[in-house]
Amino acid sequence: MVTLDTSIIIRAPIEQCFDAARNIRLHPVTVWKHTKEKAVAGVTDGFIECGQTVTFEATHFGVRQKLTSEVTAYKRPIYFTDEMQSGAFRSMTHQHFFSSIDHEYTQMKDVLIFEAHFGVLGKMAERWVLESYMKRFLEHRNKRLKEWLEKEDAY
Repeated sequence: MVTLDTSIIIRAPIEQCFDAARNIRLHPVTVWKHTKEKAVAGVTDGFIECGQTVTFEATHFGVRQKLTSEVTAYKRPIYFTDEMQSGAFRSMTHQHFFSSIDHEYTQMKDVLIFEAHFGVLGKMAERWVLESYMKRFLEHRNKRLKEWLEKEDAY
């Protein structure tokens, strides 16, 4: 099992950062373009709420795949958690935390916990490939969210 932590400071109010992170329409434009990610089931537009699911289809490592997640914990604008219901991993939990800094900035922190299938081979893949891949994926998405939120006309 791998636990990844990322953090970024964004010049935007906490409520805007929270909503941007759960905005299904915004998600595909903030991830890597080559994954061609799109929401195909569940909530496919707007803001996802507690108890709702979304299924994303994307290409990773040359394979088109689907991942369905459910928002299982939610306290606006402080945190939400989504957990994989089905997909390429044995398990995946993504926790999103938001802290206001002087009402002008927000610290956005992600904790991603995942485990690959396939026993020992999966553990090797976690450490040699998936850990750095998923960290880069999160950091890219957070940087794109920051850029989007810090534009003057973001909301």
